[in-house]
Amino acid sequence: MFDLKTYLSAQRDHIDRELDAWLGISESESLIVAAMRHSLMAGGKRLRPVLCLAAAEAVGNPVSRGPLMAAACALEMVHTYSLIHDDLPAMDDDAIRRGRPTCHVAFDEPTAILAGDALLTLAFEVLSAPKAVDGMDLDRWRQVVHELASAAGHQGMIEGQMRDILSENSMLSPESLEALHRLKTGALIRAAVRMGALLAGAPESALDVLDSYARHLGLAFQVADDILNVKGDPALMGKAAGTDAARGKNTYPALLGLDASEALAVRLKDRALQALASFGTTAEPLRAIAVYAVARHR
Repeated sequence: MFDLKTYLSAQRDHIDRELDAWLGISESESLIVAAMRHSLMAGGKRLRPVLCLAAAEAVGNPVSRGPLMAAACALEMVHTYSLIHDDLPAMDDDAIRRGRPTCHVAFDEPTAILAGDALLTLAFEVLSAPKAVDGMDLDRWRQVVHELASAAGHQGMIEGQMRDILSENSMLSPESLEALHRLKTGALIRAAVRMGALLAGAPESALDVLDSYARHLGLAFQVADDILNVKGDPALMGKAAGTDAARGKNTYPALLGLDASEALAVRLKDRALQALASFGTTAEPLRAIAVYAVARHR
């Protein structure tokens, strides 16, 4: 029986050690590094880097841990930068993230902006470091870098965030809401799975299957997030509940109602699992993550 809790704990420990090493250790840490560390090392699910590692495992081909961990760390750095900027007063103006004060509250707004910028830049420093590309097929590595850059930019996460801002206090259609979330949340989740699969040398057929899994998982994760913002326990989530409604955000519970949203999350999870039907036991972590994404309480 696959134990997801043990798997996630072990993977998060590896990821956290690597992230800490990339930030560097010094007795007199600069203000900007302290702000970066405050957000990057605040815990969290590490879903995106774990998905990268799990996707590589699912393919089953041996791959060096160095490039995999570099890709995993870069994903978490990009994700954390996006959270820092999302929390800013000009955006969502959140005071708590991962159970601690958000970066602009703990430091100040200019420092938080720069900390986010620095993490985004560090992600690509990590991906271009000699130890990351050592021994890798360079064309494959180029594809990995492209996956992250395109998912994080104006055709992915940034476009999704822009649509989210523009649609506040107006009701989107179900199709428009899905398109928004496939960009804002889904793009980086999809990139995580594809990056891991590419690093493991997945053939095109396997990459297509994993891409389908990732697309369904990304949307299921966002639907579950929307539900948690309505009925989740702030003490467990590490952030406030009810903020989406207060800001006039477009969410699945607001559009469909809670019951229909919960049913949609389950359907999406089931489709993600169905996409993995051709994979054997090597994909058990991916299957368990899909179930967890919908059943989680934070």
